[in-house]
Order: sequence, then structure tokens, then C-alpha cells
Amino acid sequence: MSSILSERQQDDLHKAILDYLQSNGFAKTFDQFKQELPSLADFQPDPSAKTSGLLAKKWTSVIRMQKKIMELETRLAQALEDQSHMALMPNGSGGKQSNADWLPTASNAKHTLTGHRGTVNAAAFHPVYSVVATASDDFTIKIWDWDGGELERTLKSHTKRVSDCQYNSTGTTLVSCGYDLFIKLWNVENDYQNFATLRGHEHSISSARFLPGDDKIISSSRDHSLRIWDIASTHCIKVITPHEAWIRSAVPSEDGRFIITSAGDHTSKVVELSSGEVKAEFRGHDNDVEAAEFCPPNAVAAVRELVAVKAPAGAQGSTPVFAFTASRDKLIKIWDVHSGQCLHTLRGHDDWVHAIVFHPNGQFLLTAGDDHTIRIWDLKTGRCTRKIEAHVQFVTSMSWGRQIIGTASQSTGDNKTEGSVGARLVSVIATTGSDQSVKIWAPTR
Repeated sequence: MSSILSERQQDDLHKAILDYLQSNGFAKTFDQFKQELPSLADFQPDPSAKTSGLLAKKWTSVIRMQKKIMELETRLAQALEDQSHMALMPNGSGGKQSNADWLPTASNAKHTLTGHRGTVNAAAFHPVYSVVATASDDFTIKIWDWDGGELERTLKSHTKRVSDCQYNSTGTTLVSCGYDLFIKLWNVENDYQNFATLRGHEHSISSARFLPGDDKIISSSRDHSLRIWDIASTHCIKVITPHEAWIRSAVPSEDGRFIITSAGDHTSKVVELSSGEVKAEFRGHDNDVEAAEFCPPNAVAAVRELVAVKAPAGAQGSTPVFAFTASRDKLIKIWDVHSGQCLHTLRGHDDWVHAIVFHPNGQFLLTAGDDHTIRIWDLKTGRCTRKIEAHVQFVTSMSWGRQIIGTASQSTGDNKTEGSVGARLVSVIATTGSDQSVKIWAPTR
């Protein structure tokens, strides 16, 4: 077979090989190679010649080129993935991804909000306004206009790390909790006045969430307990102890009948609130479970296709069918709520996984963790379709918000208004990090 190199190129290559052999002490191989190359029988490497060190230089160039090719292939794959999502968009979208199907990309980082002086642990979107609240190790909660990227106010009342915060369904009240053993309620409509402090936990409080109806709060703590609080009386009305370890989160089901926990005993549990009874235990992670979520009803069909099972008998309406857990073992697991069986494991993160968020269209799962990334998973295939370098340090939490912004009332006379002009539904994501920043991810306009 004829050589792909010209005679001159072959000659330069042979000289470069001889130069490499001699400079690295391979004397016998050097002599043997010269014997097989009569045209170079008198060749002696010259440090000043162009072939001196050429082989090593070319090799390092090849390594650099291989790395560059891999980077370009990754970027091409990302571009093709973005294009495939664009192709699935409904006609008339003007070539832009619709807000209903929007997924974040590295270019969608709308704002980086800075101002906290410690790790930011949680972010909560207001259900009506373009406002996000963030909770931090610096003992404060900050209220931001996420659309404009401006800080609106700082709430100071906690005396230790603030671990969680959430608005109620109407946005009139904000709840926060912290390592000072307090749960605090803030009146949003009265300049965020702290109007109540709930006391009862005996150790750091990890999470505080409104139950459906907004009249009660469920909290979780390092004291191994869950507590249900009545907002009107500010009294704790029930204590549940489903774990013998730090409970890191407690998230209610859509109907408020059940909560799902994540804990330091490597398990997650489903608890019926009315009785306090554990209905299911998910055991299979090899480290602390950092987050747990019920699968929303609109994602059940996609998950069922992934795990190839039918809905359990009697599972109807808002009764949870599947649950997802994320752990320090770098894994996300999918569980059958009724049997407690692990149905599938999502692998891809390189460090602890802290956050699980479902896409509103029920087709994707978003996760984030200590490997600094957001990862997007196709729920039908279980494949990680996108990896986004989100923060320069650990990603501690992720929240999804959907708000109507840009509303302008249309006058109908007699000082009455009807309808809106220019209103748009916007999907937006907030990630928080140990780099003391909050990132806002939103579609480009």
C-alpha cells in the first residue's frame, strides 16, 4: 500500500524519530532503525535542525487538537440538542422556543444576583410578581426583582443560618426557617413585617413549607421531627418522628394528605399527615438523601414509559404514584410510592445532588448539585440531555417559577379595568450556590 506521506515528509519523519530515539537514550533502537534506512546511514541528530524535538512537539499538538475536537463535539451536540427542541415547538412560534417548553441553556443566565455574604441555601418565587426571595448563611433573606436584577430589600430577624423560605399560594405571606430554631412569618403586603415567630423545634430547622390551603405549615428539623403548625394560633398542632436522623426536607403532596421526607439515615419516607403513619419507605441510597419530591400528575405518563410499568391499582387523581429522591451518593432514584420499590436510577452527576425540579410540561427533570451543574433529564428515556455549568462552586438549590409579567390594564371607563395588554407567561429558574450568588435563568425575549 502506497504511503500517504510524500518522500520529503517521510524523510522528515524518519529524522524526527531518530532524533527522539537518540535524545531519550534508545541507542540500540537508534542503530537498528538507521540500518533499515540506508538513505540515513550517515545521519546524526543536530539540536539546531528543524527535526530536533519535532516528534514530541507534534505529539503535544495532537493532544491539544484532540482536546479541542472533544470540546467542539460537545458544543455541537449541545447545539443539535437545542435545535431538536426548537423543531418540536408549535407552528407560529416565530422560530423561538415557546415559554411552555423552554429549557435553560448556558446562554440563558439572565442575571447573577450578588449581595449575600454567605452560602445561599434556597430561593422562592412570588406567585404573582417578578420577585424572588433568597435565604442565606449570612442570617438574612433578600428580596429581588428577578426581571430587572435589582435588590429590593433585606430581611433581618434570624440570628443564624436561614435554611429555607417559601411564599404561600397567593403571595401574601413568606415563611422562613433557620438554625436559630425559629420559623418566621412575614407579611408581604405590609413591607414584609415579621408578624409571627414559631418556636418548638429543639435543633436546626431544615425546611418550612405551606400546606395546601395556606393555613398550616410543615417543618423538618435536625431534631428528627416533623411539626405541623397552625398559622392562626401560631401553635404546633402535631409532632411526627418518622426518622431517627436529621430530616433535611419535607414536601407535601398536591392534596396535602401526604408528605415526602429526605433524611440523613439514607432513606426517604412517605408519611400520611392525618395519622402520622409511614406509608412507604425508600431504602437504597448509600448516603444521605438531600431532596425528595412526588412526581407531579402530568409527568406520570412519561415516567411510566421509562420504567415500563402500569399505574398501581386504585391510583387515581392526585394520589402520588412515583417519587424521586436525590442523594449524596450522586444518584437520583425513581420509586413506586405504593410498593417502595426502586424502579430506575439516573446516573450522571459527579458529586452530591441537592435539588430536584420537574419541568411544567411533565417531560423533563432538572437536577443540580455539588458538581456545579444543572442537568436536564428526558423522563421518557432517562437520558441526561443537557449539562450546564451553573456556578463556580456547589449548587445548593434550584427553584422553578412561572409568572405573568408585563401586565398593563385596559380601561373600560368609570375607573374600571378589564383584561390586560402585553401580558406574557414567563418560565424562570433560580439556582443558588455556595459562591454566595443567585443565578436567574429565563428565556431570551
